[in-house]
Amino acid sequence: GRMDPYVLLQYRSEERKSSVARDQDRSPAWNEIFRFRAQYPGQDNQYKLTLKIMDKDTFTADDFVGETTIYLEDMIAVGAEKGFSELRPRKYNVVLADKTYCGEIQVGITFTRKVSIKLHRTGTFFQ
Repeated sequence: GRMDPYVLLQYRSEERKSSVARDQDRSPAWNEIFRFRAQYPGQDNQYKLTLKIMDKDTFTADDFVGETTIYLEDMIAVGAEKGFSELRPRKYNVVLADKTYCGEIQVGITFTRKVSIKLHRTGTFFQ
């Protein structure tokens, strides 16, 4: 049958969900951006981003299509040091629970270090 796929993105305890790619069947294009907070070094060395591809069903539970895991430790380490790093968009294999290949998904990832500067008024200025 036809698919209405969406993606569940999980990084540590955070989860995001893409829109449902309706009427795109087996070649969906999402073109969406998701933001997660990343710490380096992390408490438990968990630096993996899991993408679960799901098929939206109207009347029954959504079906699991497959998943891919992207390991981000090196990218986050560089980003923490330099303030920026990226994994250019590339294809990752999507597999079933038993690791059987069932497709691919293209993902790009950027790490930026958030810097906030707060200015306080100190002293008096004379012209």
